[in-house]
Amino acid sequence: MAQKKPHKELMNQPHPQPRLSLRTDVGNPDHHLWCNNGTWWMHLTVHHTDGTKQRVRRSLKTHDLVTARQRRDRLIQQLGTNQSAGELAMAA
Repeated sequence: MAQKKPHKELMNQPHPQPRLSLRTDVGNPDHHLWCNNGTWWMHLTVHHTDGTKQRVRRSLKTHDLVTARQRRDRLIQQLGTNQSAGELAMAA
C-alpha cells in the first residue's frame, strides 16, 4: 500500500491552475463582499482541479461600496484570466 504524504508536505506544493466557477446571486450586486468596521473586503473560495480548495479573503482598502464592487470585479476578472489564487491574494 502506498504511503500517504504528510499534510504539511501537501500544503507546500503549488496548486494547479484554478478553474473559475463563481456562484453569484444576480439579485445581489454585493456578492462576495462584506464590510468589516467600515472597510470593504472580498471573500471567495477557489476550487482547484486536484480537488483542493483555497479561501481568498482580501481587503479592498476602501470605505466606498461602489469602489469595492469595481475592485472585486477586477480581481475576479484577473482570476478568470488564469492568474493563480496566490497571486490574487497578494495583488495590489
